[in-house]
Amino acid sequence: MSQTQKTNWGQFIPLVTVFFFWGFVAASNDILIPVFKKAFDLSQGESQLVSLAFYIAYTVGSIIYMIVSVIMGKDLVNKLGYKNSLSLGLLVSALGTLLFIPAVNLESFPLMLSGLFTVGLGFSLQQTVANPLAIALGDPKTGSQRLTLAGGINNFGTTIGPLIVAYAIFGNAENASSTLSIESVKIPYLCLGLAFLLVAIFLKFSALPSHPKQEEDTIDDSVVIKDRSSALKYPQLILGMIAIFLYVGVEVSTASNLPDYMEKELGFSISQVAPYVSLYWASMMIGRWGGAAEAFGLDKTKTLILKFVAPFLAFGVFLFVNNLAGHDLKPFYFYAVFILLLIIADISTKGNPARMVLTFSILGIIALLIGMNTSGIVSVYAITSVGLFCSTLWPSIFALAIKGLGKNTSQGSSFLIMMIMGGGVMSFLQGLLADATSIHLSYIVGVFCFSYLAFYAIISPIILKNQGIDLSEVKSEGGH
Repeated sequence: MSQTQKTNWGQFIPLVTVFFFWGFVAASNDILIPVFKKAFDLSQGESQLVSLAFYIAYTVGSIIYMIVSVIMGKDLVNKLGYKNSLSLGLLVSALGTLLFIPAVNLESFPLMLSGLFTVGLGFSLQQTVANPLAIALGDPKTGSQRLTLAGGINNFGTTIGPLIVAYAIFGNAENASSTLSIESVKIPYLCLGLAFLLVAIFLKFSALPSHPKQEEDTIDDSVVIKDRSSALKYPQLILGMIAIFLYVGVEVSTASNLPDYMEKELGFSISQVAPYVSLYWASMMIGRWGGAAEAFGLDKTKTLILKFVAPFLAFGVFLFVNNLAGHDLKPFYFYAVFILLLIIADISTKGNPARMVLTFSILGIIALLIGMNTSGIVSVYAITSVGLFCSTLWPSIFALAIKGLGKNTSQGSSFLIMMIMGGGVMSFLQGLLADATSIHLSYIVGVFCFSYLAFYAIISPIILKNQGIDLSEVKSEGGH
């Protein structure tokens, strides 16, 4: 047998540009919310339609994808090819940014929402293609690590996106006066649309494959695998859809309820809360940069070094960004201890996606229980560290859910993307529980989410083994 196939960087690097855009736009929406609230004189609830319009588009996009596939009698992505599908998704998103022109000219909030919704529709198709493609561009054994690396690029987008868009809209902080015009939104989003268009052209002529080779799983010859006509006939996908729903739920709800907890129960001001929310999302980048070490195909020693260096490099990015924002960095240095814990836990999983989901779900449960049963800065650090333990769950769950789907992979990916709506649903449920009890106690919702993820980590290898796929043979160390 030949040596383990390394990541195809000539194809992977063009692909991760779309991951960057997803994070850039999603995080930048947080800047649009106060802008639209002020410009259109909205209530807080009405301003949240910005997030709703963007995230519901993922679900609607997945439904449209399935309907079109049924009408065509063939899977849409398989028909168009992965490269063409990515370019089409980018063009749809570019069309969404063009809606900002009439929306600004007519000062129409519904048109603004329509633009964001259309951008999200394009992202839905991109996600359906790009996630399984990231796994396919190299050794199947390091597929989840490649997806983790792509997620790290996504989180780099979430880190710098709000800063760039805020500067484009407001200029310096001192310039953010009461005379802010909705006109200021037009230029940055038209520039974003131009970027979508250029990347669509770039990907069209890139080395990305139109129909990548599907993963060849390690099959037990004693087990006969029958071809299944639908992705929904695979139990690992059905249970994985629930897992993605609850994973995105705990990821989003933990962060979205943190400001309310710190303000109501700890007496923090909004300005004091902001860097801790920033730390939560930076934690996702920290974990993903470290979790992606195997994707580089280095030898065991260099991979181990990278696992220690990359997370702290990402932490440095967080410190640098917040230093530029004028925040006091001293409260955050102790967080390095949590990062060290993450690295040790990551190494212990040996790159196995099921072990990753189980290990980090247990750590997530412990972190939330500590947060719920303590107070002060200890509880804040405990809750914030959930971002670290969520960081590699998406690629690990995704890799388990689509494993063994073969020709149904893109269809299964579409079903998983649909489950992104869990972020809104679980956040809403935690909010209702907080109203009925307390914001502190409401974090039991996250404990429930992590508990299911631990169950999925235990049951999915059993399901796959019954299909002749043995996860115990999957190792992610580079160069082996």
